[in-house]
Amino acid sequence: MEDTGTYLQQMRAAVPLVHNITNYVAMNMMANVLLAAGASPAMVHAREEVAEFAGLAQALSVNIGTPDPVWAEAMEMAAQVMVDRGRPWVLDPVGVGATQFRQQLCARLLTLRPTVIRGNASEILALAGSGGQGRGVDAADPVKAAEAAARDLAQRTGAVVAVSGPVDYVTDASQAFRLSNGCALMPRVTAMGCALNGVIAAFVVDQPPLPATVAALAFYGLAGERAAQGATGPGGFQSAFLDALYTLTPDDLTAGAKVSHA
Repeated sequence: MEDTGTYLQQMRAAVPLVHNITNYVAMNMMANVLLAAGASPAMVHAREEVAEFAGLAQALSVNIGTPDPVWAEAMEMAAQVMVDRGRPWVLDPVGVGATQFRQQLCARLLTLRPTVIRGNASEILALAGSGGQGRGVDAADPVKAAEAAARDLAQRTGAVVAVSGPVDYVTDASQAFRLSNGCALMPRVTAMGCALNGVIAAFVVDQPPLPATVAALAFYGLAGERAAQGATGPGGFQSAFLDALYTLTPDDLTAGAKVSHA
């Protein structure tokens, strides 16, 4: 995919307000990541205001990592606003295969037609009804095993589906890409995947969802590669990662994105 950096340039020019309904573990990291990337984050989940606030945002990300019935209702309310206003939203079905509550919640959220669905291989397999061997939020399946399920899910929902792993797989059912940016330290820092959802949401504002999602993943992975160069462990890596997101230029992204057609 050529000119990957143009999607970063467009996102930073827009400074989109991204409404995030995410888990307790991820909120601080997600806010810092979005600010460093060039977007404007907000964490709003109260049922009494979530729909009103969603009307102000350019995009929404929903992460079901720590759900309860009230938060579940808020997620559906905010997603409905996005659908009604023709704005993009991203679903992360964290641990969807672990409990019936998560499965039922995700089934309802899928009816609201997310723009992008991002998860690990086990989550995508479970969401597509193809099994999956996850341990809670951890993947026990390789990305390759979820590629067919991702295409099927994309076909049925109309969403771009991204399967995260050592080599990411992204498809809209008609096209697919593989991305190999990233580093081994990224899974060692909690909420890295959760924060990625907000970055994807920012990138897909007023941009074509498939290439914008690919660009977001490449941007995130390339920042990880740069951060790892001087890091000796997860603590130093986290700080360096925020700096890398902030300093990466569109030209850097175009030159460094490791993207191929699948």
